[in-house]
Amino acid sequence: MYVFVTGGTGLIGSAVVAELLGNGHTVLALARSDASALAVEWAGGQTLRGSLADLNALRSGAAQADGVIHLAFGNDFSSPDALGQAVAEEGAALAALGEGLLGSDRPLVTVSGTPPMPGRVSTETDPSPTDGPVGGRSRAVMAVLDLASREVRSSAVRMPRTVHNEGKGGFAGMLTEIARRTRVSGYPGDGTQRWPAVHALDAAVLFRLALELAPAGTSWHAVADEGDAVRDIATVIGRRLELPVETVPQETYGPLGPIFATDQPSSSTHTRKTLGWEPTHPSLLEDLENIQH
Repeated sequence: MYVFVTGGTGLIGSAVVAELLGNGHTVLALARSDASALAVEWAGGQTLRGSLADLNALRSGAAQADGVIHLAFGNDFSSPDALGQAVAEEGAALAALGEGLLGSDRPLVTVSGTPPMPGRVSTETDPSPTDGPVGGRSRAVMAVLDLASREVRSSAVRMPRTVHNEGKGGFAGMLTEIARRTRVSGYPGDGTQRWPAVHALDAAVLFRLALELAPAGTSWHAVADEGDAVRDIATVIGRRLELPVETVPQETYGPLGPIFATDQPSSSTHTRKTLGWEPTHPSLLEDLENIQH
């Protein structure tokens, strides 16, 4: 397939681009900077210059492709307003990508998040929450899945709270950066809340499988580790950085504080059985051993 990819140079995106190219697909990646364009071209892909806010570029990329994988998202979590702007930008971008595929039966795979389900492990059939700091993302993903009724083979790959590679990435990566800055490896509450995780290289395989195989209107879980206690994550970070491990106020994490404090284990049993996906790379706690002091 000739695949249009947004967010193709990030932690997940670069792995997805490599996975696609390594399995015979051609990649056209959205690039908003010279550095991003060079990274894609170095990997062997083609580039379309533009940003996630450039809706005409998104429509053009989708219209000329055999399929689309959307991964881009603003990474400014400094305030509720900044987070809200990123959510709104992504919603408009997904609508534009969908417009370029209407009536074509071509695949549109979007990134999403595993939902928290109070008192139990979440599964692929559970609905994503439409309230809270990132509820708008869930509403945008629901609109993408609804495109199945308009002849778009839409699907969502739900990512766990930490997508990691070489000890970096996701919520665990944010804990590491905050620990470096504050000189405490902290966690909110009592730290027993669980976060699911997946290695970026394993996640990339699932995005390819969804592109190739997923039926229209379906959701899948890119979950390798069902749920590690946040206190255990912080303990590894503290040991690697030689910092004390302590509970800290939820407000330490800004607008993401309520999410950081939530227990949200998740299963990928259906995904593995149906799409034949099987993670093979290191677990989160193993990968965090790569953190450099």
